[in-house]
This record gives sequence, C-alpha cells and structure tokens, in this order.
Amino acid sequence: MLIKILIAIATVIVVFAIIVAMRPSEFRITRTAAISAVPAVVFEQVNDLHKWEAWSPWAKMDPTAKISFEGPPAGTGAGYDWVGNSKVGEGHMTITESRPVSLIRFRLDFRKPFAGTNTAEFAFKPEGSQTVVTWSMTGKYNFIMKAMGIFMSCDKMIGSHFEKGLADLNTVAKAASKETAATVTK
Repeated sequence: MLIKILIAIATVIVVFAIIVAMRPSEFRITRTAAISAVPAVVFEQVNDLHKWEAWSPWAKMDPTAKISFEGPPAGTGAGYDWVGNSKVGEGHMTITESRPVSLIRFRLDFRKPFAGTNTAEFAFKPEGSQTVVTWSMTGKYNFIMKAMGIFMSCDKMIGSHFEKGLADLNTVAKAASKETAATVTK
C-alpha cells in the first residue's frame, strides 16, 4: 500500500513538473490609458524619476521605502534604487533609452522578494488633446515563477498596479498641464 501511495505521489510530481516546464518562459504585461495632457507633460512625469512618487503605485504601497537616485536627474542613465516592505521588495531601475515624447525604456533589477531582471517601457502617442500611454513589462519566467503562474495570474496582479499607476499619472499630468497653462498666461 505504501509503495502505491509513493508511486502516485511521484506520478503527480512528474506530471506537475512536465506541465510547469511546458508553460511559456517569457511574459509581457501591458496596460494602456488615455492621459488628459499633451505628450511632453506626460513624458516629463515618467522621464524624471524624482517625480515617480506622485503617481507610482509602489510608492503608495510603502511610503517609508528607502529611495535613492543616481546618474542624471532624468533621461538615459538616470537610476532609482528602492528598499521597501514585502509589498514592494528591493531593486534598482535604470532608464536605458529615452526618446523625447515617444518612448522610455527601463532595465528593472529586482533583488527581493525574487531576483530577476525585466524590461519596462512607456510609449507615448498623441491623440487629440490627450496622450495614449502604453506601459509594458517583459521578462523571463524561471521554473518557480512558471509554477506559481499556474495558481495566480501575474498579468492580473501586476496589471492592476499598472492600471492604478496610469490613473494616478493622469491626475498628476492634468495638474502639471494646469500649472504650465497658468505659468504661460501670467
């Protein structure tokens, strides 16, 4: 009887391992929103890492996180380190490409809770008096992350944070647009 139970357990483990191994090893999470501001204003909120605290969903999840900056204040080479609670973890991001009012690309190096390197991107497209912003993140799943993906959706989990961030970015960009308009009319 014990041998039958051990064979059944081994079979379940092998089948689970096969299912996990067959899952995609790469992921892409993307969310898009229309922001009520011109591309230059929206671009500035993302390109200057010092402005992220106003709209980043992770900044709100741990307002006491330790943040430090390196490199130029904005654009290619600007870096941002964070050490936070279990919700935000620990890591570093660097702007690797910054094309004014069209694209910003980041390298994300996560240290905790899971080590990994991903690429994030913000694409900006003018549409009338608004800017359509697409926020995406791509990366590779290791075996453990593929196994976890069977039970929880990374797209839904991270995607909901992207949606919140884009909504807050809209609020911040609208306020920045009003400030710019007020300054111009004075």
